[in-house]
Amino acid sequence: EVQLVESGGGLVQAGGSLRLSCTAAGFNFRNAVMGWFRQAPGKKREGIACMSSSDTSTEFADSVKGRFSISSDNAKNTLYLQMNSLKPEDTANYYCAASRDSGWFCDITPSDYNYWGQGTQVTVSS
Repeated sequence: EVQLVESGGGLVQAGGSLRLSCTAAGFNFRNAVMGWFRQAPGKKREGIACMSSSDTSTEFADSVKGRFSISSDNAKNTLYLQMNSLKPEDTANYYCAASRDSGWFCDITPSDYNYWGQGTQVTVSS
């Protein structure tokens, strides 16, 4: 059974940082395409970052480029999202997701991902 469990969310002031973690189980994490997404109340789910199989490439949404980074620890089956210079508009529930398909490249289209975690809330105060 595929499991994705996010952690690390919380309340932070604007300009601050958080690191989200996503612990994976039930599939070959090293070869998976993984992504981070977020959804604010009343808004569509937004792709913000992804990492391709074997960490060969990454992609970021324009809204987070230069502020967020994505990394993984294959020994721990864990995906990370480092978020710096946080803004109030970054407030959302953050999800990690995995695709059944492996690949040299990734994209941040939610419909391309098959497995989802339960999410972790990030709130940025002004």
